[in-house]
Amino acid sequence: MRRNPGRLSLVVIVAALGTGACGARYTRSEPLAPSARTLPEASISRNVVVVSVDGLRPDAIESYDAPTLQRLMREGSYTMSASTIHPSKTLPSHTSMLTGQPPERHGVLWNTVATADEHAIELPNIFSEAHARGYSTAAFFSKAKFQPLQLPGTLDYSQAPGGWFGRWSSARTISDVEAYLDGEARPNVLFVHLTDPDAAGHRFGWMTEEYGRAVLAADSAVNQLIRLAQRAYGRGNFSLIVTADHGGHGYNHGSSDPRDVMIPWIAWGKGVRPGALDSPGIRTMDTAATVLWLLGLTAPADWAGEAVIPAYEENPIRASGSE
Repeated sequence: MRRNPGRLSLVVIVAALGTGACGARYTRSEPLAPSARTLPEASISRNVVVVSVDGLRPDAIESYDAPTLQRLMREGSYTMSASTIHPSKTLPSHTSMLTGQPPERHGVLWNTVATADEHAIELPNIFSEAHARGYSTAAFFSKAKFQPLQLPGTLDYSQAPGGWFGRWSSARTISDVEAYLDGEARPNVLFVHLTDPDAAGHRFGWMTEEYGRAVLAADSAVNQLIRLAQRAYGRGNFSLIVTADHGGHGYNHGSSDPRDVMIPWIAWGKGVRPGALDSPGIRTMDTAATVLWLLGLTAPADWAGEAVIPAYEENPIRASGSE
């Protein structure tokens, strides 16, 4: 689908040129005027942080003794047997995660940056749905192939690297999140993408020593992000979801092999009911529906994703006036 920026105010800054492809892309959109905001009167949480750890296999959390993720599991609600889509590739999987739709509906089967200038993924997603109601949104994408998700008017702020194979490390991404939040931005929906495990899996193999070090680097980044969120929103004043787009085996992923399609799904923070989830069949599309449900919003009727309600206490809170 072709991009249609319309009349929405958007600033796009090209910061660095990639080799043979576009440069890093930073976008800002004007927030809705206060008179146009229609926030729901009640919600489980006013602030939702979603972390996608690219290429994280569920069994890697225990195998490499990832301390932060294990703590989130002890204190939160989780399953180690959620599933992603087939093809279990980064951009198709993240499109399902953010739009609540399977590939046969969203149509994103490509997984390269080559079409980024030709296509935009113009489907309702967690950013567009939240932003349309007056929630603020931000996304920190760490691969260049995510640029088609940087839609005008849906994200107050977003960034993605450039180049054919552009990638930012977890350390770089978290540093950028810190600078953004230190600037007093308080996005109600904050999406953070961490790439280290996937990069190590492709280079050294999944479940290798090098892959394990990358898992621990991502785990440390999640810990830093939690501290940043606590500083920005206040302790106990945000809901966190940590998941993955796919796993992997050997040096690749993309098949229907359980090692590729099984992913972790962890909920922690405000509104969470602690304990292992016995709900079968949690899918990556359910993440999108869960985010909107937490914010007190209704997902589009045609979404395949369903909110993972058993992970939470169903006690909506009234808006306090500070968003």
